Amino acid sequence: MGFRFASLWKAPAINPINRNSCTFTNHETTADHTTEKALSIPILNPLNVYGRVFLLSWWGFFVAFWSWYAFPPLLTETIKKDLNLSQADVANSNILALTAALIVRLVAGLACDRFGARWTFAAILLLGAIPTALAGTVTTHNGLVALRFFAGILGGSFIPCQVWTTGFFDKSVVGTANALTAGLGNAGSGVTYFLMPAIFNSLVQRQGLSESKAWRVAFVVPFILITATAIVMILTCPDTPTGRWSSRNRDIKRHLDMRDTFLTTKTTGNKHGNASSIDSGNDTVQLNSSQGHGHFIDTQAQEDDLLTAASWELVEKPTVKNSLGALCTLPTLTLLVVYFCSFGTELSVNSILGAYYAKNFPDLGQTGSGSWAAMFGLLNAVFRPAGGILADIIYRHTNSLWAKKALIHSLGIMLGVFLILVGIDDPNSKPMMFGLMTGMAFFDEAANGACFALVPHVRPTSNGRSNPA
Repeated sequence: MGFRFASLWKAPAINPINRNSCTFTNHETTADHTTEKALSIPILNPLNVYGRVFLLSWWGFFVAFWSWYAFPPLLTETIKKDLNLSQADVANSNILALTAALIVRLVAGLACDRFGARWTFAAILLLGAIPTALAGTVTTHNGLVALRFFAGILGGSFIPCQVWTTGFFDKSVVGTANALTAGLGNAGSGVTYFLMPAIFNSLVQRQGLSESKAWRVAFVVPFILITATAIVMILTCPDTPTGRWSSRNRDIKRHLDMRDTFLTTKTTGNKHGNASSIDSGNDTVQLNSSQGHGHFIDTQAQEDDLLTAASWELVEKPTVKNSLGALCTLPTLTLLVVYFCSFGTELSVNSILGAYYAKNFPDLGQTGSGSWAAMFGLLNAVFRPAGGILADIIYRHTNSLWAKKALIHSLGIMLGVFLILVGIDDPNSKPMMFGLMTGMAFFDEAANGACFALVPHVRPTSNGRSNPA
């Protein structure tokens, strides 16, 4: 099915448990019998629950990255001068901010599988809002390092962003959905290079604050937005398309009961040549073998139909055994390495790009170098979704996971080529510098987006733990 513009605002069609092998009578779709994953993305319709989850997924990630990267745009000159920092002090604060994010991301995957992505997302935002609000209290190098470490909690917001989106959208569009939420959200790391200097300059020029006070007051803005976003997320959105996260255990039990009921009644159904059905409440689930066109033609096909129908769109409660099983598998580890190379590159570049531009082009100053550095992050809004969309298109035409893998690794190789070119040339020409950085941004950010088109295929029952981010 091709793209339709109306899908941008219309309520999406819902995919039943197993496409073409489940039909529902007396009702279009119900929470009792489907995972209720959307087959399209209502980007422009926040009144629809899928559109609202999509909006808050990328917006929550956006404000989190805005605050996480709020220091570098002002650190190059203003904060560095105010706190008497050396270049080594600045570098150390960048490293610790990234370290905290990595730690939180490891924990966030487990938390998503245990408590649900929505509550994990809101908790990360509220915890990260505390050091954001306290930014104005920093007076020493050690205080800056400690505060940036705890503000790094916000870097873990990417995990629940992707897990939450994955839970609401079908595999046929989840690459696009994940890439869009990640790309739009990641743009926060670029927007902050515009917004923080703009807020700072406004406070100095229009409000008459000293530079020392202005940079501290500037952090109040992301604090307010982060807190408000977390509250709206808690009050207006569900954990899953079928409701509360805690109900997933009942969903698993129901599917197992359906399987047992089916296997004990299949012989009777076969004797009459009828497709088996299972009654539950006011609806009837009819399970039809795709080969039989409404009739089960062999026992194995019957069992496979139901096992596939119930198939593990439901997340298990985390245990040591299944967590290790999710993490210590070749597909998960491969995604981890790929994502480490792509997103690790982006985090490192975002942390130093403003200072790098200021060094190579002193005439730009703090605001100018920050504005150009912002472009690298802002390109996420286009390039990252492009990677996910391209992966979905390739998958629809090839129906092969190897095609997605080939795309991801091709983008990674080209990213390496551009990194080498920037490192060797170290351009002092603005057109050359910005051209190379734009090329690097495409391959880096598109690889990030394509990576998450593969995640839903890895281990759906451990969606958070198998998430490479």
